[in-house]
Amino acid sequence: MSDIITPELVSLDAPLGADKQSVIRALAERVVAQGRATSAQELFDDAWAREQKDETGLPGGIGIPHARSASVTEPTLAFARLSPGVDFGAPDGPADIVFLIAAPSGADEAHLAVLSQLARSLMKPEFTGGLRAAATPADAVRIITDAITPAELPSAAAATPVPAATRAEARTATATKTTKIVAVTACATGIAHTFMAADALTAAGAETDGVELVVEPQGSSGYKALPQSVIDDADAVIFAVDVDVREPQRFAGKPVVRAGVKRGIEQPKQLIAEAIAASENPNAARVQGGAAAASASDAPVAQQSVGRRIQRWLLTGVSYMIPFVAGGGLLIALGFLLGGYQVTQNAANVIIQNSLWDLPTDDITSPLGPVGQYLGSVAFMIGATSMGFIVAVLAGFIAYAIADRPGIAPGFVAGAVAVLMNAGFIGGIIGGLLAGFIAWWLGRFDAPRWLRGLMPVVIVPFLGSIFASGLMILFLGRPIAALMAALTEGLTSLAASSAGAIVLGVILGLMMCFDLGGPVNKVAYVFATTGLAAATQTNTAPYLIMAAVMAAGMVPPLAMALASTVLARPKFTPVERENGAAAWLLGASFISEGAIPFAAADPLRVIPASMVGGAITGGLSMLIGVQSFAPHGGVFVFFAINPFWGFALAIAAGTVVTALIVVALKGIGRSTKDAVVAEAAPAAQVAA
Repeated sequence: MSDIITPELVSLDAPLGADKQSVIRALAERVVAQGRATSAQELFDDAWAREQKDETGLPGGIGIPHARSASVTEPTLAFARLSPGVDFGAPDGPADIVFLIAAPSGADEAHLAVLSQLARSLMKPEFTGGLRAAATPADAVRIITDAITPAELPSAAAATPVPAATRAEARTATATKTTKIVAVTACATGIAHTFMAADALTAAGAETDGVELVVEPQGSSGYKALPQSVIDDADAVIFAVDVDVREPQRFAGKPVVRAGVKRGIEQPKQLIAEAIAASENPNAARVQGGAAAASASDAPVAQQSVGRRIQRWLLTGVSYMIPFVAGGGLLIALGFLLGGYQVTQNAANVIIQNSLWDLPTDDITSPLGPVGQYLGSVAFMIGATSMGFIVAVLAGFIAYAIADRPGIAPGFVAGAVAVLMNAGFIGGIIGGLLAGFIAWWLGRFDAPRWLRGLMPVVIVPFLGSIFASGLMILFLGRPIAALMAALTEGLTSLAASSAGAIVLGVILGLMMCFDLGGPVNKVAYVFATTGLAAATQTNTAPYLIMAAVMAAGMVPPLAMALASTVLARPKFTPVERENGAAAWLLGASFISEGAIPFAAADPLRVIPASMVGGAITGGLSMLIGVQSFAPHGGVFVFFAINPFWGFALAIAAGTVVTALIVVALKGIGRSTKDAVVAEAAPAAQVAA
């Protein structure tokens, strides 16, 4: 393993900026300068996104911005001793000891163990005191290396996941220690806060009379579950987590205290006191038999509005559905390319009755002959099978978002029933919500201990499937199917006329550009993709709708790229110009989120301009009659778009209009101070 830190990665008492954005950016640039990352901007964006989720300042003058980033080529620590300190959000004031922990997105367990060892060392006063007294960068490197060396020693333990259970080593068992507590710590990246919270709780447990405490840190490099006997003997549970607890059903029935992982670092004794009180309170909150109750999101979700929670559930379902849509749709498009657009007529019979050594001879529609007919049929049928899952997957993972793993089976079954009843994606959404709520409700029962193990894997899926799917079949399926039929017929008739098609294209374009990957955008996209399953040679409206949606969704990132890198570079900050260069590829790939960094920094200019361009593109695509047989891929699925010249023309028109509007609006009320604000604004993460 190469040195994780070198003197060139150390800054002692040098000014790196007056705020944490400047410090993180300076350290990211230092990492890139040493050849350990490919893009300072990307590393900064990833670290800043983590900072936005939860500030990384810790008591004692410590800041640990960190991230796992695709731009990092080898695990790296960059260290700065600041004078004066900079505010990283700690409750006791600015941080003068700052580490940027940069891990590759695919870092192996040994590297992650080293980074985790550093995080644990930060809890030791002698370590931070040594860094504050270091005279040279080499001295700082030696202190840091000595602290992380134990994690690098070759041993059997080094090849295993991060130590799973951290006990209070200084504790000696006595008769007075009657309260047994188990705790789980986990943070979003699973590198720093996870282990610092584990050590803080361990130390606090060792100092608290009458307590036996054991911690299970669930790090990114893996974890070893606590023995079930230890959990069964516990009087209470502490979940100090920012993400979902893994295998939460192990703790079912235990009194529980839930908190964010930073509270585990900053207030471990208070958490232990709350756990002791919960163990003595028969009305205390408990980990339910269903896994959903142990979700890390419970505490914050309880504070969310109903609309916000529903949005989160729906977007969870959509996010899991999209891979089925993208993969299946591209396979269907490949089937058309190989077998011709008439391949749908007998594709199922071809793959059942023929093979590579027994090619079909009748009804050849492929320009490549029998081989193309067979391969096209194979690709089409695999894609059609994948597309057949989308409603069930949508429903299953909506239920999962509500009730965790016990909700998956009832949700999938309810989604399949929605397909059976011709209730479409609306039926899938309603079925998923029903299944999730029923599974969540069943999971709240305080079942006897002998039954708790069966609840999440047998009882909840069994009863949830019966109730949710029964309601769909008996009461809801037919009305929803009638609604879907009316909606489909109305939209098909709208798309059949030139004027109606243009109006529909404009509406879809506005929706695609309204929130750039948010819920309104996803509604339009899901409507288009689920419609592809109903498309036929006589019903081509879904292909028209899909083309309009994809074309409009490409406009915002392409327009931002054009405006920031070609038309008006001086009106954009260096960060925006760098984002604009990346937005060319993102836009060409149909990733609307490529425009989010611009919209986040300047929404009142970017969003309206994008909507105008999207409306033009959607309407023009419908006017020309562009059809897309693929649900994703942008210009890279040109072979599945007909006519491609019309697709390109519609995109070009919307892109140019949006770019010109943005440039014009930036000349109105735009001051030089805006550049500073935009530099400090976090660049949003791009989602595929």
